[in-house]
Amino acid sequence: MSIKRFAALFLCIGLFMALAVGCATTKPAEDAAKASPADWQFHDIVNVDFVMQHITVPMAEDVMIIDARPKRAKYDNGHIPGAVSIPDSQFDKMTAELPANKDALLIFYCGGPT
Repeated sequence: MSIKRFAALFLCIGLFMALAVGCATTKPAEDAAKASPADWQFHDIVNVDFVMQHITVPMAEDVMIIDARPKRAKYDNGHIPGAVSIPDSQFDKMTAELPANKDALLIFYCGGPT
């Protein structure tokens, strides 16, 4: 076996193992939707069912939905009712908009990967 083939095979096996480990450590969406807000961390990805459980009119004081998309280009054209516009590029300047209660559930949404 040539060195190039051996290197390619070794690289493919390494990538496959990295993918397998990454997939094994993620939570299934069904488990994520059942967890309480106290169980959530900033890195968790939720589905629509989870968000719908926390949307009320008027919005509860311990929940904030944050639209991280650009205000003029996206937020003004349509957003989740009750969502607050804090674009990701302005987040450091707009932290005063966040709730005073540090235990509040913050649900961020954006336009997805670009």
